[in-house]
Amino acid sequence: MRTYTARPAEIKRAWHLIDAEGVVLGRLASLIANRLRGKHKPMYTPHLDCGDNIVVVNAEKVALTGVKSRDKLHYWHTGYPGGIRSRRYGDLLAGARPEQVIELAVRRMIPKGPLGREQLRKLHVYAGPEHPHSAQQPVPVDLAALNPKNLRQTSND
Repeated sequence: MRTYTARPAEIKRAWHLIDAEGVVLGRLASLIANRLRGKHKPMYTPHLDCGDNIVVVNAEKVALTGVKSRDKLHYWHTGYPGGIRSRRYGDLLAGARPEQVIELAVRRMIPKGPLGREQLRKLHVYAGPEHPHSAQQPVPVDLAALNPKNLRQTSND
């Protein structure tokens, strides 16, 4: 028996709509990365882009567990000597580009290189509930039905 390898002409790409309101960031990024790569399909081939297009709305309302919004830091370097910079994740979510938090988390779960960059082009993240991809008729993904731990539970403490 031979191993199945998909051909580029056989790949069909769907559009998925994910509402990030109240969803735990790491679980959301993991699900998005798997769908961008195509690992949820039986025809998955590692060296081809088999994934689907993902539209994420309400990125500003994504949930961080514990004290991550206060203690977790995002680091980057400006390119100049001594140019290391950092910002708290809570400040990133409250800033001008809250969708950057989801993009960073997913980017780190995708392989580095040309194939990973091609897969990341199919990710569309928006801070609010509106998106310009309604003509593609994205299918909503119910994250709570996949696993109840995907949604952040509010405690009464």
